[in-house]
Order: sequence, then C-alpha cells, then structure tokens
Amino acid sequence: MSKGDETRQRIIAAAAPIFNKQGYAGCALSDIMAATGLEKGGIYRHFESKEEIAAEAFDYAWTIAMALRRQGLEEIPDHVDRLKQHVAAFVFRSSIPGGCPLLNTGVDSDNGNPILLERVQRALRGWQKMLRTTLSDGIAAETVRADVDVDKVARLIVSALEGGMLVSRIEKNDQALKDAMEHLGAYLDTQVRARRGRAMAGVASVGVNARR
Repeated sequence: MSKGDETRQRIIAAAAPIFNKQGYAGCALSDIMAATGLEKGGIYRHFESKEEIAAEAFDYAWTIAMALRRQGLEEIPDHVDRLKQHVAAFVFRSSIPGGCPLLNTGVDSDNGNPILLERVQRALRGWQKMLRTTLSDGIAAETVRADVDVDKVARLIVSALEGGMLVSRIEKNDQALKDAMEHLGAYLDTQVRARRGRAMAGVASVGVNARR
C-alpha cells in the first residue's frame, strides 16, 4: 500500500465514528481535521468531496460491524443456531462508536443524500443476502424447515433488530433491543427450525461489551 493509500485509509478510519455519531450534517471538516491532524488541503488531496468521505466512512464502519456479527458463525453446525448467534452478536457486540451504521446512515441519507442512500441500500441488500443464504443452506441441510420463506425471515430479522435498536436509543436503555432478541429467538426455534434439526446445547456465548 502506498503512502497516499495509507493516508486515505487513516482519514476514513478517523472519520467513520464521527459521521456515525454526529451524522453527515453534524460532522464538520474541522472535526475530521482534528481527528487526523491534517489540514483541509491534506484531506481533499485524497477525496473530491465531503460526500465521498462520508460514503467511504460508512463502508468502513459497516464492514467492521458485519465482521463482528458474523464472527464464529461458520463454526456452528446448525443454521438456526447460527442465526440466533448473529442476532445475539448484533445486540451485545459493539462496533464503532455511535451504534449501528445502517440505522444511523439510513436516517441521515433520507434527507436527500443519494450517494449515502445508495451505500446504505447496498449494505442492506448484502445483509439480507447473507441471512437468505444461511436459511437456504439450512433448508438443504434439513436444519431449517423446507417451507420457510427465506426472504420474509431475512426481512423480519433485520426489521426487528433495527427497530429494537431505534426504540432502545429513544428510551435510553437496551430493553427493546433485548426484547427483539428474545422474540426472534422464539420465532426461529418454533417457526424456522426443522423438527429433524438438532439444536446445539446452546448458542456460542457472546461477550457483553459496553453498549453503543
């Protein structure tokens, strides 16, 4: 990696938590300058606009968040237990400061920022595809019911988690998010798990980190 590429990545990494916490409008160039120690010219030598920095910062934040949420899933043989572990990781594993990048940037981009909106939509499609693939693999392995609508279940998981996070942030506690996890766990066990699928003794434990 060239020195210029290293500097570009350093700017993205420094800007990601600022955009995630403060939003596009709330993140001033001076905030990024302070976080990186670079002057305006040093930043814009690597980016054409603030929108480009924000888009790349979202991609960076989302990659980190999804890596944490997918960690260890392939080691779990039962596909329903993989999904339950994924849900638990969403609830208990912190990503970057500010909370879920998808929720934050999705709300932010709804105010007329097409570049950010496209990145959020792409991230959402990728997340749903991962969930659908897990479900489809589970159907093939007979750990997931054959009649499950994989598109519907994927949407329900995403909607419950993101909705629970939004309410938890409004109420300033984690109860709504934990309620969503409990509801999804029961739903996956009773409506998605194949009767012949043998659940693991317990989903792999997820360390409880400091909340967002």
